[in-house]
Amino acid sequence: MRTTTVPTRSAAALAALAACAAVLGGGGPSGAAPAAATSAPASAPQAVQQSQDQSDTCDIYSSVPPSSADGPAVKAIKAKRSLVIGVDQNSYRWGARNPNTGQIEGFDIDLARAIGTAIMGDPDKVVLKPVATADRVDAVQKGRVDLIVRTMTVNCARMEQVAFSKPYFSISQRVLVPKTSPAKNLDEAIGHKNVCVAKGSTAADVMDPAKGAKKDAKAQLTVMENQLDCLVLMQLGKVDATMTDDGLAAGQAAQDQTVRIVDGDVQPEVIGVAMFKNSPDLTARVNQVLADYHTSGEWGRSYDRWLKPYMLNDAEHYWPVPH
Repeated sequence: MRTTTVPTRSAAALAALAACAAVLGGGGPSGAAPAAATSAPASAPQAVQQSQDQSDTCDIYSSVPPSSADGPAVKAIKAKRSLVIGVDQNSYRWGARNPNTGQIEGFDIDLARAIGTAIMGDPDKVVLKPVATADRVDAVQKGRVDLIVRTMTVNCARMEQVAFSKPYFSISQRVLVPKTSPAKNLDEAIGHKNVCVAKGSTAADVMDPAKGAKKDAKAQLTVMENQLDCLVLMQLGKVDATMTDDGLAAGQAAQDQTVRIVDGDVQPEVIGVAMFKNSPDLTARVNQVLADYHTSGEWGRSYDRWLKPYMLNDAEHYWPVPH
């Protein structure tokens, strides 16, 4: 597998390219050449394996018990009079900037605002800060944000770097292709193809042969800063497929009618809110808000508003239940 890391472009420039691609019909011409040559042909790939090492036995559902108490970390945040939450601004229906209002909106944004308002007691003290996929862990560790609410998969490696809340959504990895693609399933979509993933994403791990996944796919990997960048490259015919989680894949398919999700998924996962590892009182406070948010029905109402038209199941199918 060959990997290409594409330099970062501005969101405005990528949006302009996306608009142009949509006008031209998106997806590029059938059989359009990828950005670079794929690896030499080999046998057909088998189903995607779980990218995490099989000895990885942490409990991704574990977190501190919920609490409404304000411990030292929460008190410190209140003392600075603002709670900074890292969010996405490029993922349709999850966290995206509305071009008409300039506001960031979506399922994750509803949750971020609910958490922030519950902790701070004032929505005006909640700051939403766009953070790239690859920068999520670094932003938490270096204190640039207090929380990350940005479709962040909980896994054992990340649990060593940051603390996670109880999971708030169940997902799996899916693959998008242009509607002109003849691929009928996941293996056909990525075998010997140029596949785009977001840097620092779970999809990048799934496609990384160094981590034991898809060593037989013989795919070329193109790595971008954000998953929306992959959609743009696919619209322009520069990559053959995009791997991302099913929620974001559904959003992209809704955003651009020239792409589709192929049959087959891989690696069931959960996503959670990330925060500094040594602030258990903040984690407990977030877990209490998550429990209340779900119990009150607000979680389900937000799902119905933003995601239900594009997902396959009702809300409770995606609420994580420990196995």
